[in-house]
Amino acid sequence: MSTEQKPILYNYYRSSASWRIRIALEWKGIEYEYKAINLLTKQNHTEEYSKLNPAQKLPALITKDGDFLAQSQAIIEYLEEAYPDRPMLPKSPVERAHVREICQIIACDIHPLQNLGVLRRVGGDDEQKKKEWANTSITLGFKALERRLEKLSDTYCVGNSITMADIFLVPMVSNANRWDVDMSQFPIITRITNTLQNLPEFIAASPQKQPDCPKEK
Repeated sequence: MSTEQKPILYNYYRSSASWRIRIALEWKGIEYEYKAINLLTKQNHTEEYSKLNPAQKLPALITKDGDFLAQSQAIIEYLEEAYPDRPMLPKSPVERAHVREICQIIACDIHPLQNLGVLRRVGGDDEQKKKEWANTSITLGFKALERRLEKLSDTYCVGNSITMADIFLVPMVSNANRWDVDMSQFPIITRITNTLQNLPEFIAASPQKQPDCPKEK
């Protein structure tokens, strides 16, 4: 008898790292259970969630076999290997490295500097200070990313197939828009994002489509 279960995703609708996982799950056509963890109310610091994930971060995934996984790139790499249909990595070793490079630029060089915890430490209750910090951090990162995409991109970040790099890009651009980054400086990033945002998998994974997203009044 199979012991497989539906994967469980612990996430928050506006968390960009969580958003990456939702896109990957939609791209792979994987049904999953949605568990909302509210970062604004610090639900990730509760005893219950801390027992599951001592790092108190999002996202976290309980796999179909009941294993716990954390960190968005590790989760997406697992999904790629466990569900090989609709691959998110190219066949070429060099192109695979390029995809991972783009993911790391976003996940390591840009995302941490404008994350909620950092903004709270930098700005406290000063929303303008938070905005200036996030805007500057993303702008600097996007300048490097845009130059790499000049060399690597075609329709998408790396060539003409959707990869993990594209999955990392869309949520980061959403954060950039939230912090009023001047996206006219980044025509390649903007073009690719506009293309991706019209795909059904990306639409289904967007924050506005999630059950914990506040309803518009």
